[in-house]
Amino acid sequence: MHIVLFLVFTTCLYVFCIVLSGLVLPQKLRPNLMYPLGGNGHLFSRIQELKQIDSVDVLFLGSSHAYRGFDTRIFADSSISVFNLGSSAQTPLQTNILLKRYLDKIKVQHIIYEVYPGTLCSDGVEASLDLLANDGFDFMNFDLLINTKHLKVLNTFIYAAFRKYFRLDDDFKEPKEKYDDLYVKGGFVEKKAKAYHPPKTRATNTFKHKANQVKYFKENIALIKSQDIKFTLVIAPVTSSLYSSYTNHDFFEELFAKQGTLLNYNPKFLDDSLDFYDAHHLNQRGVERFNRVLIRDFKKD
Repeated sequence: MHIVLFLVFTTCLYVFCIVLSGLVLPQKLRPNLMYPLGGNGHLFSRIQELKQIDSVDVLFLGSSHAYRGFDTRIFADSSISVFNLGSSAQTPLQTNILLKRYLDKIKVQHIIYEVYPGTLCSDGVEASLDLLANDGFDFMNFDLLINTKHLKVLNTFIYAAFRKYFRLDDDFKEPKEKYDDLYVKGGFVEKKAKAYHPPKTRATNTFKHKANQVKYFKENIALIKSQDIKFTLVIAPVTSSLYSSYTNHDFFEELFAKQGTLLNYNPKFLDDSLDFYDAHHLNQRGVERFNRVLIRDFKKD
């Protein structure tokens, strides 16, 4: 009995300390508690806008390659209504939660699911913190806690539950422009024009996938199919120097292609220096070039 009382006391004390530290301590003094409300990627704005959407022709899913790579304005110019539900470092685990939360609430004709081998290799911590802070709080958040098994996620889970319950974020307004990012209606984030200077050489590397992320990826495909929604898997462009430094692309391309139509845009028509602002992400010139080709292929399909 004493052990049970001790456990209850220490749990309550731990929760109290986490909430208190989140409320009063600066980030540098609480490295294992992060609450990136309105953080990098504009997920807060994206979720708020999504709640006002009834239907779209195309829903985008995926990582920052998606929300920084699929410009909603370019698709609108081609008479395709779209919404971009990408998020920073989004792994199949977070995609699964977003699909379960929102797919029944909007009518979607087609899903373009950006797939990148690196997201199958991630522990999902960064994307979990982003989702906990910038989306709602429900029992599906326990999936983030159980599958990441990380102290930062546990602490942020506790603090997020407190803030959502007491509605402390209700008055939060995220600016459309932050640093050199501009949030564009429909979920796209435009990066102010930059050029990239790729390294002359890169060490060779391999992607090492995690079994639970592969499981969630397959579950996501099954969920989309169960809704009778057409979908296309897209490997968005990264710099050719980065792409060629990994030696096991074939394994992941085969994994993706077994689930549905796969379009791989690596390495093809883009210039590492002119069309990217870093090794992973297109600048606006690259986005426009890539999207024109993608729309052509999409309409052909």
